[in-house]
Amino acid sequence: MATPIHNEDQIHKKSGGFKRFEKYLGEFVYGGIDGCVTTFAVVAGSVGAGLDSAIIIILGFANLLADGFAMSVGAYLSTKSEQDNYNKHKQVEYWEVENLPELEKEEIREIYAAKGFKGALLDQVVEVLTRDKEVWVNTMMKEELEMIKEERSPFWIGATTYMSFILIGVIPLFIYVVDYISPLDKNLFLISSILTAIGFILIGWLKTYVNQTPILKGILETLVLGGIAAVVAYFVGDFLEQLIVG
Repeated sequence: MATPIHNEDQIHKKSGGFKRFEKYLGEFVYGGIDGCVTTFAVVAGSVGAGLDSAIIIILGFANLLADGFAMSVGAYLSTKSEQDNYNKHKQVEYWEVENLPELEKEEIREIYAAKGFKGALLDQVVEVLTRDKEVWVNTMMKEELEMIKEERSPFWIGATTYMSFILIGVIPLFIYVVDYISPLDKNLFLISSILTAIGFILIGWLKTYVNQTPILKGILETLVLGGIAAVVAYFVGDFLEQLIVG
């Protein structure tokens, strides 16, 4: 029986959509965690202060949109600055390779000698790496400066962070929006807490995929941190309500 030939390009094409999303999964996870934690903290603090559903919705969505935008802008600028810094140092390395080639070759030699290369093999490694300027400069960037280029789009890093912040962050507010549209005779904060816990479980599970950590540990960490933020916000709201209203 003939052995089937696997076309690697076809395999990558089939998984290409997920691979593109996977590149930004870390931003999706941490944007979602921040959105869910901060929005639920707003809800808990508002409930602790005895505010009604309309005020909770206003404060919650104001936090959701403003904080999410600030976080996404921060993620965008951080990545853009990192790329600009990398490019600046790369231009310096190009100048050094073109104007100080012997010195740069000696640096390559020292780097690979420290890795254990010797004699003719070391000479061959240096000759091969310095044959092409792009390879030469990239080697210097990685080995000398310990800098790796961020290939991902700053725009999509910021956009993914914002979308995740809103998508996951709206969970604690959902039941209050439903109650505002059609009043419910239910414990809204309890329902919001349950929905938020489900959101934490989902995002905690995704975090374990990003960090390659045990699933239970990732979920519990997210639940505990979110719970602590909510408890602190609730009692701060309750304290301020008693202090101001008396």
